[in-house]
Amino acid sequence: MTARLEEALERVAAALERLSPPPAPVPDFAVADAYVWHGDRGELQAVARVNRVDIGLLVGIDRARDILLDNTRRFAAGLPANNALLWGARGMGKSSLVKAVHAAVVAEGYPLRIVEILRDDLPTLGRLLDILRAAAEHRFVLFCDDLSFSHDDQHYKALKAVLDGGVEGRPDNVVFYATSNRRHLMPRDMIENERSTAINPSEAVEEKVSLSDRFGIWLGFHPCSQDEFLAMIRGYCDAYGVTIDDDTLRAEAIEWQQTRGARSGRVAWQFFVDLAGRKGVRL
Repeated sequence: MTARLEEALERVAAALERLSPPPAPVPDFAVADAYVWHGDRGELQAVARVNRVDIGLLVGIDRARDILLDNTRRFAAGLPANNALLWGARGMGKSSLVKAVHAAVVAEGYPLRIVEILRDDLPTLGRLLDILRAAAEHRFVLFCDDLSFSHDDQHYKALKAVLDGGVEGRPDNVVFYATSNRRHLMPRDMIENERSTAINPSEAVEEKVSLSDRFGIWLGFHPCSQDEFLAMIRGYCDAYGVTIDDDTLRAEAIEWQQTRGARSGRVAWQFFVDLAGRKGVRL
């Protein structure tokens, strides 16, 4: 009877082994400075060429730039550093700043890696952290762009333990940067609605709102002035060798901005792309 039981248990164990997914392959972190996490496959894909702009071309966000650069530099050097939430106006360079700061720190000689994770892949965050924790000789900026949650969204629970709590918590070699249009990562009308309809309003949204409190650094981004808008475009022209006089640039850029009904770093870049195309300059 004992022999048959042991045989049956071995067959069950073998079946479970076949059903369980194989451990995710550990990538060679020496081949690239940037990676993208594919949660459905449990794989990290190296990015040969990162879509980013030089940190010197980011205009009007000097304070945010200096704070994030200093925090990232300390982290890359093995010193204590905070998670960071970049929130505010659309198109004002939040994600561009994260990627530009990473490039600037790498250029200073620090072997820092950046790993992008999509919001929809947050439930697989634990598997990713296991891979990064095992690569203790490297340091990683874990980056989630356009992070936000709706009232019935459960993805935020996967993020909470990483930012602050949990038994294992955030690995020492990982820091988390996120961008969002919302300071508290959920729409204000949902916050007010849950407060007004809940039995205990103060506790109704505390779990979600407290998520933003787990970021040690909050950096706000606000709409740019017209002078900053024009300075952005002039900076792009100088950097890429596009020749245009100030009066013409001002007139065309303001007209472009008015047709878009918005003024931001993204709109400035879109105008510059159009201008470079008309001038026959490749970017």
